[in-house]
Amino acid sequence: MRLEDILYSQGFGTRRVCAGLVQQGFVRVGEGVVTDPGTDVDLAGLRFTVQGTEWAYHEKAYLMLHKPAGTECSQKPSTYPSIYTLLPVPLRQRPNKGAVQGVQAIGRLDQDTTGLLLLTDDGQFIHRMGSPKHHVAKVYEVGAKHPVTQKQVDRLLEGVVLDDDPRPVQAAACEAIGPRQLRLTLTEGKYHQVKRMLAAVGNRVETLHRSRIGPLALPADLAPGQWRWLEPEQVEALQGRVPVSR
Repeated sequence: MRLEDILYSQGFGTRRVCAGLVQQGFVRVGEGVVTDPGTDVDLAGLRFTVQGTEWAYHEKAYLMLHKPAGTECSQKPSTYPSIYTLLPVPLRQRPNKGAVQGVQAIGRLDQDTTGLLLLTDDGQFIHRMGSPKHHVAKVYEVGAKHPVTQKQVDRLLEGVVLDDDPRPVQAAACEAIGPRQLRLTLTEGKYHQVKRMLAAVGNRVETLHRSRIGPLALPADLAPGQWRWLEPEQVEALQGRVPVSR
C-alpha cells in the first residue's frame, strides 16, 4: 500500500496532510526516513514512526480501555470529560463510514461507572458484541448501600420487573462477595440496568465496576485511564470462535 494511504488509514490526517508528513521527512519506516508519499510498503508486521510516535499498522482497530470514574462515553460530553480524550489522536481520526470518525465504544458506562470498555471501528464487531440476541455476558462488581441478603440475590436470579418492561429481567449469575458487595452477570444491556435491578430488590448501587465482557477480563495491570490493543486471539474469543488465551 502507498505510504500516504497507510497514514491516512491509521488516522494521521487527511490525505494531503499525510502526504505532507512524508514529504517533510517526518515519517520513518524501519531504520530510514521515507520522503516519497507514493512509496509502496508491505503491511505485514508494519511498524512506523510519525513525528517521533511509533505506530503499528492495524487494518481494523480493536481496543480495551479501563474507564475511570468521572468520564462520559460520548463524543460530545455534557458535564464530564469524554473517554475519547484518553486515546491518541490517530485512533480518534481513523476514517470510518458515516459521519463519525474514529473508534467507537461498544455500549456505554455511566460517568460514575468504571471498568472494561471495548472500542473499535469495525461495524460488524460492534453489532456482534452489542446485539441482545448474542447474549454476551458482562460481569459487574457492585458496591451496595445496604447489606446484601440472600433473598435479594435470589430475587435477582429469579428476575425483577423494571418500570419500562413488564417482562422480568434476571441476572445470569449473582453472588454476594462481601457484606455489601455483589458480583452480577448480565446478558442484556438495558439503560441503568444494574442500578434499577438493585433498586427493585430494595437496595442501592453505591459503586459499579465492569470486570469482564464475555471471555475477556480487565487486566490487573491496566490502570484506570489506560488502553491497549486487543490481540487477534482475544478478538476471536470475543466472537466465540476460540477460547481466550489471556
